[in-house]
Amino acid sequence: MTKQPTLTKADLIEEVLKVTELPRKESETIVETIFDSIIEAIQKGEKIEIRGFGSFRTRQRKGRVGRNPKTGEKVEVPAKRIPFFKPSKELKDFVNSAEAAAMTSAAETAAASSSNSTHS
Repeated sequence: MTKQPTLTKADLIEEVLKVTELPRKESETIVETIFDSIIEAIQKGEKIEIRGFGSFRTRQRKGRVGRNPKTGEKVEVPAKRIPFFKPSKELKDFVNSAEAAAMTSAAETAAASSSNSTHS
């Protein structure tokens, strides 16, 4: 299984830097401010909606009885809130159309290379 490339916070800062041509420190501040705003709103229990992208909110997870994997002993797991992201329909459609296009072109490339190798 191949590891997928990862987009990091540093990569996002580089993108802002390229697009805005602002100094690195200001680009870093923009990205940090966006993340901090999302985190702060989620901590307050607010919902964040970014049209065309998706929404962030928290979900309540019920308490339960779990098991310690080492000892097998029962452990009480308390109720807690967890962050949850729900992608927008536009984002899902975009991901699926890009994925389908990539899979189709990869299949065509593989088919072309295998047919070229059989005719050599």
